[in-house]
Amino acid sequence: QVQVVESGGGLVGPGGSLTLSCTTIGLPLDGYAMGWFRQVPGQGREGVSWVSQSGRRTYYDDSVKGRFTISRDDAKNTLYLQMNSLKPEDTAMYYCAARSPRSCYGICLSPGQYNSWGQGTQVTVSS
Repeated sequence: QVQVVESGGGLVGPGGSLTLSCTTIGLPLDGYAMGWFRQVPGQGREGVSWVSQSGRRTYYDDSVKGRFTISRDDAKNTLYLQMNSLKPEDTAMYYCAARSPRSCYGICLSPGQYNSWGQGTQVTVSS
């Protein structure tokens, strides 16, 4: 089972930017479709974005569309989430997750569709 580790969280002011990174351990990133999720205490884990194994397909939740960009650099074994125009409501623990490339063909932002998860990195948007 592949392990994933995310990093890059921190405190940023409203309107600011932050880039999260995720890497796989044990097996290469290029074997998986990858997703970003976030969770606020007391709420369920919600899907933010995903990118296909090839990098040719991406999907964004409406709440982040136009502000966040998911990308992957398989040569560096790294997945990214570039977050711009951050809002206080973006504050959450962000998780990186991996799934088999052909495990989902739809929206693919349900946590149960992903097999391996990172420990999370906290993003706080506050003035």
